[in-house]
Amino acid sequence: MPETDADLFGMTWEQAGEAIDEADIAVLPTGSIEQHSTHLPVSTDTLRADHLTAELVDAATDFDLELLRLPTLQYGVSEHHMPFPGTITLSRETYMDVVVEIGECMAEHGAERLLFLNCHGGNKEPLSMAADRLGRDTDLTVHYVHWTDYGREALEEEFGDGWGHAGDHETSFVELYRPDLVRSEKKTPQEAREMPDTSSYEYFSDVTELGGLGDPTNSDADALEPIVESTTEDILEAIKADIDAGW
Repeated sequence: MPETDADLFGMTWEQAGEAIDEADIAVLPTGSIEQHSTHLPVSTDTLRADHLTAELVDAATDFDLELLRLPTLQYGVSEHHMPFPGTITLSRETYMDVVVEIGECMAEHGAERLLFLNCHGGNKEPLSMAADRLGRDTDLTVHYVHWTDYGREALEEEFGDGWGHAGDHETSFVELYRPDLVRSEKKTPQEAREMPDTSSYEYFSDVTELGGLGDPTNSDADALEPIVESTTEDILEAIKADIDAGW
C-alpha cells in the first residue's frame, strides 16, 4: 500500500485524534478482491483504491483541503465474479452495514465529513445507500465519488469505449503503479458477448470466458498518468465546490 503522511493506518490513538480534528475530510478507499482475467491480480480494484486515494491526499493541499486516509476496505460486492477462483465477496447487506459502522465510528470520534472513494462497480449501489443512512442517522456529511465516473471522458478519448473490466484502462493502471503484478505473457484480447439491453445476467462467466472486457494489449501506462492527474484535480475541485457551497 502506498504511504502518505495522512494515513490513519500508522497513527497512534493520540495522533489519530489530532488528525481527525484537523482533517477537512476522512477518506475511505473502497475496492474489491475479485478476478481480473488471467493477466491481472484479484487485488486490482483495491490497488486502484489505494493508489488513487493517495493521489487525492497528496494533491489536496493545492485545493486548501486536508484529507485523512482510512485503511482501504479491500472486500466488496463481487458475487457476479464468484465462478472465478480467488474472488471473495460480501453480500450487499453486509457490505452496507460494514460501511455504515465504519462511518459511525468516525462520527463518534468527531469527524465531520467522510468521503467514499470507490473503484469497483459492484459497490456503487450499497455505498450510495450507506451514504444516505449515515447522512440521516449521524452528524456526518458524506461525499461519494466513483473514480471512473470522473475519468470516463478522458479514458474514452484515450482508449475508446471498450476498456472495461481487466481491459485497456485497468491493465494500464496496474502497469503504472504495480507492473510486477501484471502477467504480460497472458495479455490477450478479451472475447466477450455483447451485453444485453434489457435482460440481466447472473455471472460474469456468462459474458466472457477469460473474465475480462476490452483488449489489454492496448494498455498504455504513460497515457494513463496524465489522466490520473487530471481526474484527481477534477474530483478535488468538485469536493471543494460542494464544501464552499455549504453542502
